[in-house]
Amino acid sequence: MRRNQLVLYREPEHREILDYMEELQGGDDTHLFDVLNSLTELAARHGLDGNVWHDYLAFILAQHENAFSTACEVRGNVSGSIRIMAEHDFKKIREWFRLDLLSLDRKYGTDLFGVLADYKSVSGSSKVYNQRVRDRILMLAKELSNAANEEEFTNAVTDFYKHFGVGKFGLHKAFRIENNDGTVDIVPITKTEHVKLSDIIGYESQKALLVENTEAFLNGKRANNVLLYGDAGTGKSSSIKAIMNEYYDRGLRLIELYKHQMRDITEVLAQIKNRNYKFILYMDDLSFEEFETDYKYMKAVIEGGMERRPENVLLYATSNRRHLMKETFSDARTGDDDLHPTDSIQERLSLAARFGIQIYYGKPVKKEYMDIVRGIAKKEGLLLSDEELMLLANQWELSHGGRSGRAASQLVTYLLGKQ
Repeated sequence: MRRNQLVLYREPEHREILDYMEELQGGDDTHLFDVLNSLTELAARHGLDGNVWHDYLAFILAQHENAFSTACEVRGNVSGSIRIMAEHDFKKIREWFRLDLLSLDRKYGTDLFGVLADYKSVSGSSKVYNQRVRDRILMLAKELSNAANEEEFTNAVTDFYKHFGVGKFGLHKAFRIENNDGTVDIVPITKTEHVKLSDIIGYESQKALLVENTEAFLNGKRANNVLLYGDAGTGKSSSIKAIMNEYYDRGLRLIELYKHQMRDITEVLAQIKNRNYKFILYMDDLSFEEFETDYKYMKAVIEGGMERRPENVLLYATSNRRHLMKETFSDARTGDDDLHPTDSIQERLSLAARFGIQIYYGKPVKKEYMDIVRGIAKKEGLLLSDEELMLLANQWELSHGGRSGRAASQLVTYLLGKQ
């Protein structure tokens, strides 16, 4: 059992664990308690359960992005030379699965490896993955440990890649951008809001248009960048989050960007353009003041730059401003220092024009607002008569900035807190 005999999977995460295990197998107990510590910390951080050694090996396979695993994502089984290389590695990794942790207790006179062979998670939750991803990795560990032969082992891994993907893009729905000393990293978001389109009451035509465009994108057809604009609290951001949840299983991923990160868009595109997923670059509450010029980076990426936007990438943005830029009455006046004021106005407004679909979310009328309040109250199990609920909704509307889905949700939350 030697890590340096691997071809594709030779540099996995937490590879020191493999090296320590190799030493223990050879009779060197120098890192006996280091490996116990590493496996225990890994189990606690990732919410692992059962045989932690098997869970760790499954974690390696699920996380490792290499020529074989990225070729298998979405497409499934691949053949040829790269498969032969992978089969070589799987043969070695399967030997690791056959390691009996209790044999190490007997060899070194401890009883701690036995604890890791039947580990009981304290909370069953992970600080790294959401519950769904954690469960998938644990399921893969069981399948691989029960594989009767190398063919079953290989098929289990390739099936996992096909259905769930590999690495961070395969195992997570949403991501954020971090720039650390000039290095742009796409970092998974492990806690996402599980909103569905059906949770957003009303706005049926708006949601239908967003769904139609997204499905065209996922089906490999032509699709537009989308701007959702309108009044605050009307469900613009929730609609995009719901789209992410609805289509995650079809390979849709969402990367959240803020306007101060516009200069990083080119690097983000370079990291995702060759992956077998569809990506939405999501910019929430997007708007620019007159003095801000970073929007020019975004304009070049959307349309007009030398490098084409990758076919697996769209931009979805929300804004309270239809044109994204601050507009003033002075924009319409002539006689200022700008020799060509109309050109300056068009320059600032051209960003919104690059979104092929623009969807308006307006404040609901009275009846729509009441329907939203009723729908949220029913979903949350709020026990109030309709008459009392409508009276409170009217009072809440007057004291909380008018009618909106956000105001309705806040009202229900307030009432639930009083029960």
